[in-house]
Amino acid sequence: MNDPHNLERFVAAQNDGDTYAHALEELRAGSKRSHWMWFVFPQIAGLGQSATSRRYAIASLDEARAYLQHPVLGPRLIECATAVDNVGNRGAAEIFGGIDARKLQSSMTLFLRAVPDEQVFRRVLEHFFGGEADASTDRLLASPRT
Repeated sequence: MNDPHNLERFVAAQNDGDTYAHALEELRAGSKRSHWMWFVFPQIAGLGQSATSRRYAIASLDEARAYLQHPVLGPRLIECATAVDNVGNRGAAEIFGGIDARKLQSSMTLFLRAVPDEQVFRRVLEHFFGGEADASTDRLLASPRT
């Protein structure tokens, strides 16, 4: 399969040790407990400084669109975003912790900008962040990439 964005790195990470299944279970329970944020809710490149965050960063809107069009990753991202949106009266920081709540906002902003018609990303931003997009993500998307 042609994979110019190396999206298989996400599939491999999600499939390792049933990480994706555990992540979805944690989301449905409303409590993230393990380490999977980078490759389940990826962010735009330039936000994270760790080796892991750089490895799983999305370089462009084109890559974000390819992620959503991927036969495994796209449906999984929608499923996870929907699971988060369905959590009751808990805030994002209660579910994810403060840092990962910001990563969620960033990820939802990125994918909403990539595919504005996919409503689940907008719903998550409205539900947890008062409809506010992540300003740092928007700034990076607007800046020229080298």
